[in-house]
Amino acid sequence: MPETIYDYVIIGSGFGGAVSALRLSEKDYKVLIIEKGKRYNSNDFPTTNWQLKKWLWLPSFRLFGIMKMTFFQHIGVLSGVGVGGGSLVYANTLAQPKQAFYQSGSWAKLADWENELKPYYETASVMLGAALNPNLELGDQYLKKLAAKQKREAHFEPTKVSVFFGEPDITVSDPYFGGKGPERAGCNQCGGCMTGCRYNAKNTLDKNYLYLAEKNGVEILAEQEVIDITEKNADGANQYEITYRDSTKFLKRKKKVNAKGVVFAGGVLGTVKLLVKLKNSSLHKLSDKVGHDVRTNNEGLIFSVSANKEKDFSKGIAIGSIYHPNENTHLEPVRYAKGSGFWRLGMLPFVIGSNTFIRLLKIMMEFLKKPLMYFKLYTVKDFARQSIVLLFMQHIDSTLSLNKGLFRLKSKVTSGQKPTAFIPEAKAIVEQYNSISGGKSFVYVSESIFNIPSTAHILGGAVMGENIHEGVIDKDNKVFGYSNMYVCDGSSISANPGVNPSLTITAISERAMSKVPQNKN
Repeated sequence: MPETIYDYVIIGSGFGGAVSALRLSEKDYKVLIIEKGKRYNSNDFPTTNWQLKKWLWLPSFRLFGIMKMTFFQHIGVLSGVGVGGGSLVYANTLAQPKQAFYQSGSWAKLADWENELKPYYETASVMLGAALNPNLELGDQYLKKLAAKQKREAHFEPTKVSVFFGEPDITVSDPYFGGKGPERAGCNQCGGCMTGCRYNAKNTLDKNYLYLAEKNGVEILAEQEVIDITEKNADGANQYEITYRDSTKFLKRKKKVNAKGVVFAGGVLGTVKLLVKLKNSSLHKLSDKVGHDVRTNNEGLIFSVSANKEKDFSKGIAIGSIYHPNENTHLEPVRYAKGSGFWRLGMLPFVIGSNTFIRLLKIMMEFLKKPLMYFKLYTVKDFARQSIVLLFMQHIDSTLSLNKGLFRLKSKVTSGQKPTAFIPEAKAIVEQYNSISGGKSFVYVSESIFNIPSTAHILGGAVMGENIHEGVIDKDNKVFGYSNMYVCDGSSISANPGVNPSLTITAISERAMSKVPQNKN
């Protein structure tokens, strides 16, 4: 048996895990984080997303980068991997949901969430260094023109982002935590936020929550994956034995550690996958709601590509602005840095059709009608420089479940309409954007052929409920049926926020950890 007994083992180091680590360490708990991905420093990140070894997480091909692509029957998911979780690869955006979020879903009746979470949103914003984007670049300017064309200028705004806007490339002492944090450098607007910030300007979790947690004595085990948890009774008190193994080596040695408490913080794809496995093996008392109420933000990811070599969409931060065409819909222009043209490999014209055959026929007709135009678009010299990704999001609710399959999790529609890559409102507004920008719409091959929509914001699967029959966790993020066990990540989000969820995950995790008592031992 392992000799070291931790007060808490945290599985995952993303927004919820990082918050949990710092706040528990401040309450004098001995904390260990186990993280599947690698630890990256600024100069370790890829220069473009063609450097797959550093950008893409695909261990079977010996790729150990910061972004993972996972495909289910109903949805394709983009997620982050590494010490810092999704903060390494996300677009920095710190948006707060509208009122509907707090009044829907399985958590709605458990608290006055809008007021309950207000102070925690404020804390999260300070910790993540939220700042208003001061520079509207080309893609943002076109979005602003679209808002004006629709006479909704008041519904366009620069984003609040987790970026240090100092003097570009000038390093200064810690600007956030009174000298207790690391040195930082001003953003140079390179557009490389989602391939990992190489210039020390992005406020990733390893520069705030995790940095301060490690100074408090929190230990981080990188490149290790938790595969089992068993409940034990030692000296009359509950303990957990956590089994983990190497995630980046051919020989995956199993190791074990004991803890008095566990925090699941591996994101939906990590936490739900593990909870579904444990429900069927060692933790039978978990709620039958494990894997249910999974949401996708009803998203669309649509490329707008221009053949005009004079236009540069790559300059700026990843997401510099947001437009609200109506109360349920949001549109954001998303950019990559120059040279990051990986996505061009799988793009096809954006057409809408009721089945694969009709869509393929329409795509062929597009190529036949305008062969020269499409040749120019497919052969642009720098794809990232001449394209912008339009992120379409809606509050409209539908849910999936993730269940145990033969070899992996499988998805199933449980309420509302099946997720679709062909949202008429998305196509309509993107075409209006293109009429201003001069771009042409493309989507990824998994969407155009198989109608599998993509999302970077998968949520739920371990949602809140009034009791074990209605949710996996209670209103304080405690797992029903077990003591000192929490879920603090995107899988705990119990309604559809309709906007980038990172700030909300951070705020809810802050609230959950505020309920944990001070360690008196």
